[in-house]
Amino acid sequence: MDEKMTNLRSKAGMLIRSRKFWAALVGLGVVVGQGLDPKFPLQADMTTNIVYLLVAYILGTGIEDSARGKAN
Repeated sequence: MDEKMTNLRSKAGMLIRSRKFWAALVGLGVVVGQGLDPKFPLQADMTTNIVYLLVAYILGTGIEDSARGKAN
């Protein structure tokens, strides 16, 4: 059981340090903010563009991480 907890903590630590995780969290925050607050300071098309930008960033970071993993 102790080994599982250590493995879980290691994975959680990797998640917290992940640029992809934080980009996804920001995107989620923007979308939820847009949905919950009718006076959200961004128009719907601007929110969509931010989400597209974050998706491109996440995909690019994933490709970079994949290439780095193959090089090691």
